[in-house]
Amino acid sequence: MQVDDTDRRILRQVQADPEAPASELAERAGVTPATFARRLERMREGGVVKAIREQVDWRALGYEVEVSLRVTLDKTEPRAFDEFITAARAVPEVISIGTFLGRVDARLLVIARDMSDYQRIYREHILSLPHMTDIEALMQVATIKDAQSVPL
Repeated sequence: MQVDDTDRRILRQVQADPEAPASELAERAGVTPATFARRLERMREGGVVKAIREQVDWRALGYEVEVSLRVTLDKTEPRAFDEFITAARAVPEVISIGTFLGRVDARLLVIARDMSDYQRIYREHILSLPHMTDIEALMQVATIKDAQSVPL
């Protein structure tokens, strides 16, 4: 789908303040509310805009620990990826799963209320995930940049 300068202005405003009223975003983008709505809908239908959604701050809910686990899987097992992903999805504290090409096959982002909660999750749920040959834990200390927006 082709995106022009007007679409980019609309996207910048939506990314900057997704909770603002559409009429205000349209004004900031320099278009009428009807044009704003029509173009935003076109970009949704074209797959440029997937969703405008609420983001939950899990720290505000009492989860103080975030650990990134880099996992290497047994590549001799044909179903290793599928079975690992299926099992990892079932762990509620795993909030993100990514797969990679290279030495690391998958990354899990795990949240926990505190270190003892993390130890419990790790022992009871993570270590029992199938087909892992290596696992490396990286505890996040701070988030420096977490841009969800695209430079337009």
